[in-house]
Amino acid sequence: AVTAAIGALKGPLHGGANERVMEVLQEVGVPERAESWVRDALARKVRIMGFGHRVYKTGDPRARFLKDLSRELAEETGNLALEETADVIEDVVVKEKGLPPNLDWPSARVYHYLGLPIDLYTPLFVLSRVVGWAAHVIEQHDNNRLIRPRAKYTGPDLRSWVPIDERTA
Repeated sequence: AVTAAIGALKGPLHGGANERVMEVLQEVGVPERAESWVRDALARKVRIMGFGHRVYKTGDPRARFLKDLSRELAEETGNLALEETADVIEDVVVKEKGLPPNLDWPSARVYHYLGLPIDLYTPLFVLSRVVGWAAHVIEQHDNNRLIRPRAKYTGPDLRSWVPIDERTA
């Protein structure tokens, strides 16, 4: 179960999004290029990682907390230009797309200021979740009950259909 959970975080859309955030910040480079970079990316329909969340529609509280920490670390490491670049990108994305930053946006910068290589961002993200996943596995093993998620179907009413062996090509 834990291996499956780790596998679910592989790739750029979820677990690897923080890596893409840092790559974008490095590509943009300086605050003066940030606005034009975002506008060009949006015009090309490029997804800018680090914004929007399926649950936190009005803003990710973790991102708000880490933004302050990121700024503090930037000051300590003398890396305020990166924060200024991030601020411009954030302002334009929020204004143009209405998407607030998620956890990946500030966490990439925090990892950077801590001196971590980009290819360790996703493994660190995974490690922060392993204990919780393991706890779920233990709970499921202990009570051995089938999990039945509570859900109510809200799709279309029953539709008529033709059995497959009666269909024509």
